[in-house]
Formats: sequence, structure tokens, C-alpha cells
Amino acid sequence: MEPLEDDNSRHWSEPGVYAVAPGVYRIPLPLPNDALRAVNVYALVHGDSLALVDSGWALDEAQEQLEAALGALGAGLADIDRFLVTHVHRDHYTLAVAVRRKFGGRIALGLLEEPSLTITARPDTHPMLAQVRLLRRAGAAPLADEIEALFAERGRNTEAALWEEPDEWLTSDTRVVLPGRELDVVHTPGHTTGHVVYTDRAAGLMFSGDHVLPHITPSIGFQPAPAELPLRDYLDSLRLVREMPDLRMLPAHGPVSPSVHARVDELLDHHDARLTAIGETVANGARTAYESALRLTWTRRARALTDLDVFNRMLAVLETGAHLDLLAHQGKLTATTAEEPRIYTLP
Repeated sequence: MEPLEDDNSRHWSEPGVYAVAPGVYRIPLPLPNDALRAVNVYALVHGDSLALVDSGWALDEAQEQLEAALGALGAGLADIDRFLVTHVHRDHYTLAVAVRRKFGGRIALGLLEEPSLTITARPDTHPMLAQVRLLRRAGAAPLADEIEALFAERGRNTEAALWEEPDEWLTSDTRVVLPGRELDVVHTPGHTTGHVVYTDRAAGLMFSGDHVLPHITPSIGFQPAPAELPLRDYLDSLRLVREMPDLRMLPAHGPVSPSVHARVDELLDHHDARLTAIGETVANGARTAYESALRLTWTRRARALTDLDVFNRMLAVLETGAHLDLLAHQGKLTATTAEEPRIYTLP
């Protein structure tokens, strides 16, 4: 395997090592049974120093591909000095834990991911119990029952052992100094509460994690410790990034793109349109997040909610609820607070 120029001549998820910028290489790692197909890990190389932005999912296939990719750069898993993780989802965090156990290396993670990490690492519970509660609040009791039935089939949280605390908790005041490179840590809550992006202003790069993705809109607030208003947090984070100097976008899923700002503008427009459409479902008689989600279409293929698999139906209903809660917070709708399900009406 030899490093290739990252010139978009191949599909972004095709395995390999792609030169993005001097000393920066993109390494796609597999995500079996996931529509995203791959997660991008970025290797930062300077002499004998090696750091990774994100790590991949703790799967044998992913570890083997990472080892082969690093070999093309004259390095190995034992040479990784630091993992700079954007957020606590398993496709970004868990391979770092597996590699650290065997070879060493330090892991850094956003401080506000700690509550979700603590829940995820508990073997006596399932980390998606919060989502079940939110589905019931959304009026989607049958879907909540379906998710709970899947938990019962699997038993205890068999993935709890994949999780450990990082060596370093990051805040927005953190500047990561690597040989030949300095990265600013920017807290960008929304996708998860503790999500961070890393900016290298000298090189004109932003490692955007799942905060800004080129082809899809990230899920909002999918985490074991839910946020009160995750969509508000996400939109505020998008505006924060928009106020910063424009940089090349190095996302966790999808190809490298020339402008963070251009994609942020598209995402802000998307959610503005979605807020309008979801508000209209309430004006037309929808009373719960589930009823509203049933009246909308999903994905770029405009699919009905009932055509989605159980996991994506859950995400769709929860995202609808996040939009409705923000509309209620803005005073554009009213929402009940005591009973279940939550009922939304015009003010």
C-alpha cells in the first residue's frame, strides 16, 4: 500500500492512505452494517511523531486496515502518540481504547462527553435507555417497545468493555501542541454534548468530526445522557463555526471539501426549512413528535418514516422532537411538560 493523493478520483470510503495536506493523511476505516460505509481517521505525521484524529470502531477489520495504512507511512500502532477524538460515539472512540490497551498512546476527548461515557461503560444497563424514554415522550410507544425488545434479545450491555476514560479531557481553552503543528479545540455541541472540532489555522484545516459533514445532516443529540435542547446547541455551534475563518473541511464521513462555510450555510438552511415544515405539521393537526414524523419525508430519497429501519425510525422521531422542542422554546408552539406523550399545539 502506498499513499495516494486525495483527489476524489476514488470513492471516499475506499480503503487506503490519502495525502490531504503536508503531514496529514486520511485513512478510511470500515463500518460494517452501517449506511455511512466508513469513518475517516486522520494521521498527523511529523518525523517520528504520530497522532490520529479519531480512531475508528474497535473491530478486527478496522484495526488491521489501520495497521496496514500506518505501515505505508513507515509507522505502526505502537507509534501512535495521541488520539484526538472528536466525540464519544463508538466509530470514533473505541478503537483508540483497544489500541491503547495493547500498545499505549494517550486519548483526548471533550470534557462534556463524560456523562455519556460513564453510562455507556456500565455493563448493567443499555446506553440507549434514554432514547426509549424519549420515544415514549414523543408518542412512539410501539417503536420504543420494538427497541426494548432488541435490548432484551441482547441481554446485558455487551459493549461496555469497549469503553474507558480518556487520558485527557479537553475544553475550548485547550491548544493541542504537536511537533510541527498546533491545533485549537473548539467545543461544538449538538451531535453530542461534548463534541469538539480541531482547527489548524496555519494549514487552513478543520477536522470537523460529525459536526459538519459534506453529504448528510448529522443526527442531533443521539447520546446516553440527553441534552435539554440539542438542536439549539447544534445551530449555535454551526453559527460559531461560521463566524470563524473559512477552512478546508476534513470530515469524519465523506470526502474532504474546500469550504466549511459553504456546508454550514447549507445545514443552516436545511434546519430552517425543517423547522418550518415541522411547525406546519402541528398547524395541520399533528400533536406529537411521532405524528409529525409520520407526515414528513426522510433522506434525500424522500422516504416515508415507515420505510426506514428501526434504528433510523428512532433517529427520525427523536430529531422531529428536537425540532418541536426548539419551536416551543422559541414561543412558536406550546408544549405540555407533565404528561406523556408531550403534546404540541399552536400558541
